[in-house]
Amino acid sequence: MTRPLRHGQPWGQPATGPPDLEVAGDDADLAAAAAHHPGALVRFRPSPASDMARALGLSPERVGTTEVALDLLAVQGLHPGRAVTAVNAVVVGRPPDRLRGTARSAAVTVIVDGRRWYEGPATTVVVASGQFLRGADLVPRGHPGDGWAEVQVYALTPRERRTMRHRLVTGTHVPHPSIHTTRARTVEIEAAGKPLPAEVDGHERARARRLGVTLTPAAIRVLV
Repeated sequence: MTRPLRHGQPWGQPATGPPDLEVAGDDADLAAAAAHHPGALVRFRPSPASDMARALGLSPERVGTTEVALDLLAVQGLHPGRAVTAVNAVVVGRPPDRLRGTARSAAVTVIVDGRRWYEGPATTVVVASGQFLRGADLVPRGHPGDGWAEVQVYALTPRERRTMRHRLVTGTHVPHPSIHTTRARTVEIEAAGKPLPAEVDGHERARARRLGVTLTPAAIRVLV
């Protein structure tokens, strides 16, 4: 398994050998393979739904000769006794690209790396290793191999949400005083009221009141 990327260090190196396995599909398929084959070298044949492929510049036809190490997100709290793995993003609440004026806020607490960072009303919490969400530039500073998860909390008023969605496509929705951002390696999210919907790598999952997300750096290698 490769080491986490350090500041100023080039990302990627010539492939050390043939791929250990080939994965076709979306980000959830890549994440599942990573969970079952930690440290493996993967040739990823992405579907059009893959946001990670967009970040990496991959296409189904491309045969890469450079390997890059991707971080993974382990999500606890969706299924008793086991984690769900993500390679791109975890969204709790209403996804930003689907956030309308009628969406209700919930009282949430977000703890990052053991410290209470946000407490208050919000519609959405994002924990992302990647950059894009359904093609929108959700986390402009996101890097899938830098050893950090980017965290966003959306506390927008109903009037602010339409403008945010329009700017989301190009990543100009941030910075914004009502979108709180930080980075972390562990994130705990707790909703005070009803369980909130959760989306993992673009797929809807079970609702939850409490979720924990832990980043594992350089967990899998992909040819690009």
